[in-house]
Amino acid sequence: MADQTTPQDPTEQHDSHASKTISHPGLTRDMDEQPDHGEESYRGSGRLEGRKAIITGGDSGIGRAVAIAYAREGADVVLSYLPEEQEDAEITAGHVREAGRLAVLVPGDLREEAYSLELVKRAVAELGGIDILVNNAAYQMAQEGGIFDITTEQLDRVMKTNIYALFWLTKAALAHMKEGASIINVSSIQGYQPSPQLLDYATTKAGIINFTRGLAQQLAEKGIRVNTVAPGPIWTPLIPATMTGDKVEGFGDDTPEGRPGQPAELAPAFVFFASQESSYTTGQRLGVAGGKMMP
Repeated sequence: MADQTTPQDPTEQHDSHASKTISHPGLTRDMDEQPDHGEESYRGSGRLEGRKAIITGGDSGIGRAVAIAYAREGADVVLSYLPEEQEDAEITAGHVREAGRLAVLVPGDLREEAYSLELVKRAVAELGGIDILVNNAAYQMAQEGGIFDITTEQLDRVMKTNIYALFWLTKAALAHMKEGASIINVSSIQGYQPSPQLLDYATTKAGIINFTRGLAQQLAEKGIRVNTVAPGPIWTPLIPATMTGDKVEGFGDDTPEGRPGQPAELAPAFVFFASQESSYTTGQRLGVAGGKMMP
């Protein structure tokens, strides 16, 4: 990705992606084309100086891009991820430390309520508090037969990862968040335009949008803001690890910009919602979807 200050044609800003599928949960090194997380392009300006953030799904993809941006803006971070994603998490932590900030690695499975509570305890103990919570972790597995191919086991995993964990973690973190804190949930264009093969996943993303709007009203008087970033098709390990080859090959081609987005292109939205620049913004959704419309 070129320098942030250089005007570019967004339709040509990134090359198209490759079509190789990889095993779940997916490591960045296994992808034919590496995503851009802002490693070479993101420049911080101190907008989050001294802040303390929890980022779930912080090992790769969107989570890595957010961690890099937050660190370069002056924040320390706790990264949550599955144990089998340790390799990616270490790389992300390296970028955070190169920026001179603290990175705390806390592997575990968010489907377990006890882990969500432990994650908050670690953040408070090792960072000294929580100013920003980014609920980014999610699970999806495409099923071409739609509802008929979605097992109860899959439905349970999707709901617990995408909804239960978000609820548990937010509830626990709020006990330690003060005025000026920010909660940022990751929804999706799927919450507005559900793909039949992602029915269960899309259902959770619609729920996250309403959770954001409702919680924002509850917390506004406490001085805590709650917003959501709704990505369109973004090139992360989740895509080749959960979709069939033909879907991966054409991923993002149907956007007006004609390509999938890169994780680095979402990071500024998360910085905006976390910073004081968005002090009069709560209960809102910011879509980053290459021109795809959301109501």
